[in-house]
Order: sequence, then structure tokens, then C-alpha cells
Amino acid sequence: MAIITLDEVRNNETVRTYLQMANQVLYAMGYTEHGLRHAGIVANNARRLCLKLGYTERQAELAAIAGYLHDIGNVVSRQNHAQTGALIAFHLLTQMGMPPEEIAIIVSAIGNHEETSGYPVNYAAATVILADKSDVHFSRVQNPNRSAFDIHDRVNFATQRSRLRVMPKERIIELNLEIDTSVASLMEYFEIFLDRMVMCRRAAEALECQFHLMINGAPIG
Repeated sequence: MAIITLDEVRNNETVRTYLQMANQVLYAMGYTEHGLRHAGIVANNARRLCLKLGYTERQAELAAIAGYLHDIGNVVSRQNHAQTGALIAFHLLTQMGMPPEEIAIIVSAIGNHEETSGYPVNYAAATVILADKSDVHFSRVQNPNRSAFDIHDRVNFATQRSRLRVMPKERIIELNLEIDTSVASLMEYFEIFLDRMVMCRRAAEALECQFHLMINGAPIG
């Protein structure tokens, strides 16, 4: 069995092709960016969460791999993409020679990252959930026509800055957003993100932390 790293996964041509095609599928459906940029941010934040909270380097690497691959199932369909992505990741990582006990952690995290059906079943799932749901930013908007923005486009476009902070001593994970309320109201943000924020709170609790949300310098909730 091989020790597979995030760099090996990132540089795998099949992985890159599937992620790029997955983003094209979502672009055609009018979704925000879910490609290589999003994959990299989620991987980096999942790793950072693990290391800040005292997990080992290898555990952090597995969480990062799960974060990088979490949306790969969109290459098939948006519907049930978490479960489809887990199966795709299983086959890819098996072919690469990763041990089954590590694959099991990764596919569990991928299969449980969506708010409709997911749960923070392990540390990797919890960190991927937090890293994924916190990636709100204007750079994710793929629609060039502002007059045709839907609510997801407006909320992402309105978010000028998104920062996921970890305070290990206080056991606090904080999402700090700067939102231009002339583009999207806070009510619109909560209309589409309330379920995600509830899932973030649950994920933080699984990591024995509290989840805090700050918008424009003010605590929410």
C-alpha cells in the first residue's frame, strides 16, 4: 500500500479532468464555481482546521484529500453528488494504492458533506463541511450577466471577504464575512445559507468546538 498525498491527487490527470468537467456541468446549470479553485480552498482549510485543533499531519492530509475530492461527483449529476463522489473517490484512490482504512475515512467525509443528507461522522467529514460551507466569495460567481443573477449569485457576489478562523485554546471556529448589503441583504444570505450554518455548528461540535458567525464585524446568533 502507498502513502498517497494531496499533491499526488491534485496532479492526477483523471482527478483534474473530472473536477474540471464537474464544474462545467454546474456552470451549464447556473451554479457558482465548484472546480479546481473551490477544491483547493476546501482542501487547504480542512487541513488547517485539523492542524490547528491538534490532529496529526497524516490525519490533516486525509482531510485535505477529502476536501479536494468532495465535489467530484458533480461530473455525473448534482443530485446525490456526495454519494456519487464518494464512489468515484473510492475507485481513484484504490487504483492509486491507498490503504482501505484511509480510503474509508475519505469516502465517509465526501459522502457526508451535503446539508440535505450529511453528518459529521468523523473528523475529516467535520472539517470538510466547515471548509466547504465557508467558501462564500464573489470570485465564485460564473454568470457574467449581473442582471440575470439569482439569489446564490447575488449572495456570493456581495461577499467581499470570507475568513475561517480557528481559536484552538478557546475551541472556537469562526466564519467572518464582509458582505456588501447593497448587492444582497442579510436576509437573502440566511435564506440560502441557514441550513449550511446549522450544519457548520454541528460539525464544530463534533470537533469539540463552538461555531461563531460574524458578518460585517457583528456576531450573528
